[in-house]
Amino acid sequence: MKKINLGIIGCGRISKKHFEALDNLKDNFKLIAVCDNKIEKLSHIKENIEKYDNLDLMLDRQDFDLVSICTPSFLHAEQTIKAIKKNKHVITEKPMALNYYDAKRMLENAKMYNKKLFVVKQNRLNPTILKLKKAIDSNKFGKIYFVQFNVFWTRPQSYYDMDEWRGKINEDGGIFMNQASHYVDLVEWLFGKVEKVFSYMDNLERNIETEDVGTAILKFKSGAIGNLNANVLTFPKNYEGSVTIIGEYGTVKVGGIALNEIKEWNFGDVAHNNNIFSENYNTTDVYGNGHYSFYNKVYDSLISNKNFVSDGEEGIKSIKLLEAMYLSQKEKKEIYLDEI
Repeated sequence: MKKINLGIIGCGRISKKHFEALDNLKDNFKLIAVCDNKIEKLSHIKENIEKYDNLDLMLDRQDFDLVSICTPSFLHAEQTIKAIKKNKHVITEKPMALNYYDAKRMLENAKMYNKKLFVVKQNRLNPTILKLKKAIDSNKFGKIYFVQFNVFWTRPQSYYDMDEWRGKINEDGGIFMNQASHYVDLVEWLFGKVEKVFSYMDNLERNIETEDVGTAILKFKSGAIGNLNANVLTFPKNYEGSVTIIGEYGTVKVGGIALNEIKEWNFGDVAHNNNIFSENYNTTDVYGNGHYSFYNKVYDSLISNKNFVSDGEEGIKSIKLLEAMYLSQKEKKEIYLDEI
């Protein structure tokens, strides 16, 4: 099997999931370089991996083909474009960009330089969510009436104080752009196009520029109504990351802290229900266990030139919905997505 050499940009909080996945995929990937402008964050990296505090120097190397960007959100667009221009395929963590304009530039450059751009959407690969996706696509619910997403997590003030960019509007984006980003992605991936959205957000407790609590009411083009609730004030720890669906022929809730547990699966089919909970799995954090599966899919895409359901074209869809949510909060009115 051919190994893909890669480098990682950014060695902060989320990079640990990438290191863990790569440690378990040593037949497929070889990590040869890492970069972070804070030298102390490189201290835990293994000795046989080259360490850089200068991104340009790392990207000048010709012995790797792929980079994973795990830096703060506001850096994703420019670092992606820079890597693409250095002849690298790119994996970027969510959100792919803080606005639709930058996300479009990322896609345009990937096409121009014939490079693949992947956006980490690990929740799409959860076995629980894949089971739900199959039920929706096979019309098992019949008409879907209502959907609800809950992101009830906690991020103490110490979380925001650990890095200057956290909680800043132009660098972090806010809890919907950051913490709830994966759930915003699932909105249209699971349930189709949103016609309009009305949002309300506020800052009630944390000393930050962005919201720490909010809700968005969604009207789908299918006629279904939904909402997405998010906060980082949940006491005393992360409580729930969930989606609930009310349909003509079924009621389902996928919950846990990271969509990792099927809580309710009721289609009136007892035999089917007895097997469904085998999809549940344990996770120690809100990121879930999907990075391993994500890297497997990236490998297949690069080796066999297959399309991957978590590429840049998919990643940009949630950016438009996020922009509509924040515009609704700013203008205090419902926003039609086709009009922005």
